[in-house]
Amino acid sequence: MATIPTFSALTTADEVVDALADEMKGKNVLITGTSLNGIGFETARATAKYANLVVITGYNEERLQLSKDALLKAVPSANVRTLVLDLSSLAAVRKAAAEVNAYPETLHVLINNAAATAGVYALTPENFEQQIAASHIGPFLFTSLLMPKILAASQSSTYTPRVVFVASIGHTYSPALDLDDTDEFLRGHGGPKGSDPNATPLLRYGQVKAANIMTAKELAKRAGARGKVLAYSLHPGVIWTNAFAKGLKPELTARIDAKDTRIGLVNAEGKPNEEAGQWKTLSQGAATTLVAAFDPRIRDHSGTYLDDCVVAEEKIAPHSADPVRTKKLWEKTEDAIGEKFRL
Repeated sequence: MATIPTFSALTTADEVVDALADEMKGKNVLITGTSLNGIGFETARATAKYANLVVITGYNEERLQLSKDALLKAVPSANVRTLVLDLSSLAAVRKAAAEVNAYPETLHVLINNAAATAGVYALTPENFEQQIAASHIGPFLFTSLLMPKILAASQSSTYTPRVVFVASIGHTYSPALDLDDTDEFLRGHGGPKGSDPNATPLLRYGQVKAANIMTAKELAKRAGARGKVLAYSLHPGVIWTNAFAKGLKPELTARIDAKDTRIGLVNAEGKPNEEAGQWKTLSQGAATTLVAAFDPRIRDHSGTYLDDCVVAEEKIAPHSADPVRTKKLWEKTEDAIGEKFRL
């Protein structure tokens, strides 16, 4: 096999998959959250060039079909399958997982990309705060229910399947989740009424992304570094996506932590602030996800966090790297879904 090039912050999704085509051929991949103009869609488009099967998900069937149509237009030879999945509902997660488990194919790679980015506090019908439900608890249950399908991918070969969690450097901006406070964990800082004025949805976003990192670390530990499954988390970069149309524009110019820190990613007109730092294109944003999913050079680094297409453990906040906390989060999440993780 040809030498794989060095990837960087400027590497695009196509550059990654073209370099890793041999690793991707024959693989079945499921990517959550694949709406048009999002990182998940770009990840799916690049993956579809070489993978055997790409399963895309969304909670809106009409928009999901639009994504499939766009994928097939971009890659006419792609094998694309749609899956309606509402990660904010445990019942909906169980229904979608049952559908995937009925597929004749095994699952080589699961990319947990979807995230709730609503700009207002809300509770799900199951009484979970919306962001923790859709971006952590739902994906945790979905991954657990699909684990037999994922593990089956390694039984007929030496291939070790992978689970990828798309997190964010935003986890460093938020205070650590209080895992001893079940109400805060499940319903957000300030409880059901969201009464804490410092508890903005963007602060919660950072806490949920920390949970993604911690889940990847704990999954890797429980599976073994070169054992049943490999797990990774990552920061895709600062990218203008469809998420910014869902209520986060004001928050990106406002207070995000107790020190009144302003990240200034968005200017007063709601446009990207180029002075705040380097923005990535959607393709550059999807690149690190694809490295986590397919790059053979990180096989011995299960559980690590990636940034700019390379392992970047030094960029993890201490509260997200603590093994005591990762274990506690895992157990608290099992309590929330009402069952043990299927590993």
